[in-house]
Amino acid sequence: MFAKLKSQLHAQTLVAGDSGYDEARKIYNGMIDKHPGIIVRCTTAQEVSQAVRLAREEKLEVSIRSGGHNGAGLALVDGGMVIDLSGMKGIAIDAGKQQAKVEPGNTLSEVDQATHEHGLALPSGIIGSTGIGGITLGGGLGYLSRKGGLTIDNLLECEVVLANGDRVTANATEHPDLFWALRGGGGNFGVVTSFTFNLLPVKNVYAGPMFWPMEKAAEAMRFYDKVTKDAPDDLYGFFAFLIVPSGDPFPEHLHGKNVCGVVWCYTGDLTGAEDVFAPIRAFGPPILDFVSEIPMPALNTMFDQLYPPGLQWYWRAHYVREFSEGFIAQNIAFGKAIPTMHSTTHLYPIDGKVHAVSNGDTAWANRDARWAQVIVGVDPDPGKATEVTNWCKSYYEALQPFAMNKGAYVNFMMEEGAERVQSSYGDNYHRLVKIKSKYDPDNFFHINQNIKPE
Repeated sequence: MFAKLKSQLHAQTLVAGDSGYDEARKIYNGMIDKHPGIIVRCTTAQEVSQAVRLAREEKLEVSIRSGGHNGAGLALVDGGMVIDLSGMKGIAIDAGKQQAKVEPGNTLSEVDQATHEHGLALPSGIIGSTGIGGITLGGGLGYLSRKGGLTIDNLLECEVVLANGDRVTANATEHPDLFWALRGGGGNFGVVTSFTFNLLPVKNVYAGPMFWPMEKAAEAMRFYDKVTKDAPDDLYGFFAFLIVPSGDPFPEHLHGKNVCGVVWCYTGDLTGAEDVFAPIRAFGPPILDFVSEIPMPALNTMFDQLYPPGLQWYWRAHYVREFSEGFIAQNIAFGKAIPTMHSTTHLYPIDGKVHAVSNGDTAWANRDARWAQVIVGVDPDPGKATEVTNWCKSYYEALQPFAMNKGAYVNFMMEEGAERVQSSYGDNYHRLVKIKSKYDPDNFFHINQNIKPE
C-alpha cells in the first residue's frame, strides 16, 4: 500500500528504510517513539488535499505535524500517515495593515524575525521552536497575552483542508462556525494551511528573568499576585520554580540552587521602564536580575538553548483562579523537590486583554481563570524519564484541590481521556461536537485532543 501511495502522492514521502525517515519521525518530546507508515512532507495546500483524500481511500489513520512540539506526541501516528507541514514556510507581512499571512510550518522564532523587521509582533508563546500551527489552534498563551490577548484573539482568517479533501476559507463571514471552532478547538476540524493574523506594534521590550531565594518563595508569590493584579496590560510576567542552570550567563554561586522567579515582559514606554520596575526591584531584593531592554525575538528564544528538541518530557496542567495559602505551600514543597535541572513549573497569566473576550466568543473556554499552570518533568537522560514523570504526576495531584475545574489548556495536555477534553472546553463542548459532526462526521481527524462527533 505505501509503495502505491509513494507513486501517487505529489509531495515528498518517506517510509521505513528510506534515508531521513528516522530523523523525520523525531519530535520535540524524546519520550515519543512512533513509527508512521508514511510521512508526507507537504509544501502546498494542494499536496495536503491530495494526502487527505488518499488517506481516506486507504482508510489510514492520519496525524498532522507542524512544529512537532505537542507533549503527548499527537504529531505522529503509529502505522498511519503523518501529514508533515514543516516545509510550509511562507510568511507575508502587510506592514500597513499590521497583518501577517503565515503558513503552518513556521516556528515562533521565524514569525518573530519576520514581524520584527517591521516593528510588529504576534502574541504567541515563550519558546521560539514552537510551531505556529499547534499553538494557534490550541489558543496561544505567551508574553504578549495581557497586552494583545491569545493568539486566536488576533486570528482573522484560516485556509483549511477539510476531512473530505476540500479547501475552504474560514473567517467571520465565510464558514463562521468553523472559524469559531478553530480558535481553540485544536486540530479536530481540518488542516490549516495558512493563518492570517493581526499584529501588535511591539519591537523591543523591557524583559527577562528575576529570581528570589526559596526562603522568600511565599512572600514572592504573594508579591507577584498583587503586582500583576493591579498592573497595566503592558506588564506581563509568568511565575516559576526552577533549578538555576550550571553555566553562563548565570553566576556561579547560584548554579544548581532551587529558586523561584518571574520572567517579565514590559511593552510600555521604555523610557519609563526603570520607574515601573523600581518597586519590583525593591522587593527581596532579587538574587538575580537580568531584566533589560531586548528585542522581542530575543525574549521569545531566550530558553531555546536550554530546551533543545529531544529531551524527555512529561506534562500536566490545570487552571488556577487564586493563590490560596494552601496552593502556595504545595508549590513551595514541590519547588524544593524539583528532580532535575530542566524540570520546572510555570504559571502563565490569563488576564488583561484575554479577559476582554468572553468564553463564548471562541472555542477556548477558560477566560475566567487567572493562570494556566503547567508542570513539566524534563531531562536529557531517558533513564530519568520515570523519575521526572512521577514528580510531575505527584505535584499535579497535590494541586488538584486548588484547581478551578477538571480541565486544562489543551496545548499542555498529555493523552488524558475524553472526560478531560470535555472539561477543558466547558460550556463550549457541545457546540464543538455539533461543528465536528458537520465538518468531520467520521472523526477522520482524531489524532488530537479529540472532540468526537455526534
